[in-house]
Amino acid sequence: MGKKIISAIAAVGLLAAGVYLGSQLGSDNSATIVGGADRYAQKSGATSAAVGSLAKSVGASGKGQVHAVRDGESIQAAVQKAQPGDVIQVYPGTYKETVYIDKDDILLSGVIVDGQWPTMEGGQKLNDAVLYSGNNITVENLHITHYKGNAIMGQAGNNFLIRNNRVIDTGVYGIFPQLGKNGLVSNNVLSGIEDAAIYIGMCDNVHVNNNEVFANVAGIEIENSRHSIVENNKVYNNTGGILAFITPGLPIKTTFDVIIRNNFITDNNHPNFGAPGSIVSGVPAGTGIIVMAADEVTIENNIISGNQNVGIVITDHDSFANITKDPDSDPHSDKVSILNNLMFNNGAEPIDEIKALKIASLTSGTVDIISVGTSRDSCLLNPGQYPSLGTKSFGTCGFSTTADTVTYLLPEPVAPREFKLEEKGKMVYYGVCAGCHAYNMRMIGPPVETIQALYMDNPQGIVDYISNPTKKRDDYPAMPKQDYLSPEIRRAAAEFMLNTDSKGVFHDPALNQQQ
Repeated sequence: MGKKIISAIAAVGLLAAGVYLGSQLGSDNSATIVGGADRYAQKSGATSAAVGSLAKSVGASGKGQVHAVRDGESIQAAVQKAQPGDVIQVYPGTYKETVYIDKDDILLSGVIVDGQWPTMEGGQKLNDAVLYSGNNITVENLHITHYKGNAIMGQAGNNFLIRNNRVIDTGVYGIFPQLGKNGLVSNNVLSGIEDAAIYIGMCDNVHVNNNEVFANVAGIEIENSRHSIVENNKVYNNTGGILAFITPGLPIKTTFDVIIRNNFITDNNHPNFGAPGSIVSGVPAGTGIIVMAADEVTIENNIISGNQNVGIVITDHDSFANITKDPDSDPHSDKVSILNNLMFNNGAEPIDEIKALKIASLTSGTVDIISVGTSRDSCLLNPGQYPSLGTKSFGTCGFSTTADTVTYLLPEPVAPREFKLEEKGKMVYYGVCAGCHAYNMRMIGPPVETIQALYMDNPQGIVDYISNPTKKRDDYPAMPKQDYLSPEIRRAAAEFMLNTDSKGVFHDPALNQQQ
């Protein structure tokens, strides 16, 4: 998210307040019924019996050879020896390395002995703990701390299972599957992440449940992803709780069919500690849920309380400052449905822009829900149930629950994606490089435009630098080594970076899926 979401409501100024007031004085649409009772009939083929066996189609088989790794040995060395189906058991100890899994069907499992966990220690020097590009990967039972970039990151791996890990004080992203289909993120604890603790990026058919995320900038983020359920999580003391949105300029252009239900979303008032120069550093503290440009987001049966800015924000790209418009992305949050939720004690200390909205609408007291910008075909189950601003255009929901949709996980594993070398370079660019380097704006690192000007027709120069970087400018932090990537992958990523277009996007049929 660091390269993504900007100051969610801070972009709304007094002019927006005037526009907003005009919409408030418009017609009341609450008599319109929106959405039918069959909207959330089971779509994946699962039934209520699937609740206890969500992992059926995801993760590794664990049917192969077992490789034991003990304190003082290398996890990566075991990965290099492993064959599809093998299990890598990591025993308690401290492991200072980056693990890169580019094989299918690998189970990476920590062994917890008398309360002692295997610890992956980045020492504030290493960038990533676990990276995988293989399919049917399981990562479990690891304590990960002090990495600068990502704790667990997937690069186009399908059928992933990430569970029962502890990720503490680790870099930009905690758990970050990207461009994967059919995945489960469950029972993890994450804290101290300077961007998103759990970040589902450009994925399909993902289930995020029973996690505990606290003291992060963003708790759980669904970005440019579809068919996702976020449920039964404890999300508290973050800057922003749960986010569902579209970031312009990415190869996947849509976010839709997202269910946020049965979560505790409380007291998300942590001061923002996002990296200076990153967009996330502008997110206002005190926001429970943010929906930005995402469609078919349903918010049901959550406890949303103690968020001092606002409980739920629904907005669009047009209401955000400093965000690049993408003509291929619909900028509006449409078909947002707010069903029964327990909401209280939200909005006690809103930011100035929300205060302006309240003054413009002659509203006093606290506010649970704010809608800014255009939102078509959205609804509240019980209009008037929550103190709200900007929701007069919302209809009344024609359905009351999503319970019949147990999961969007698929009944059987999906086939791996096949990528050419240049396409893998693109994966690495979006998965590793883009977190610090936007195309034409400053983030943690210099813009891609600047890199293109410096290196022009010299991709090997980029390869040499990222293999052994040195600090060149005082106004940017030192870059960590990317030498865990193969020379071929580094070269492919460099060539993609130098040849990407003015939007920072290659229009690649292999990635631009419309599912």
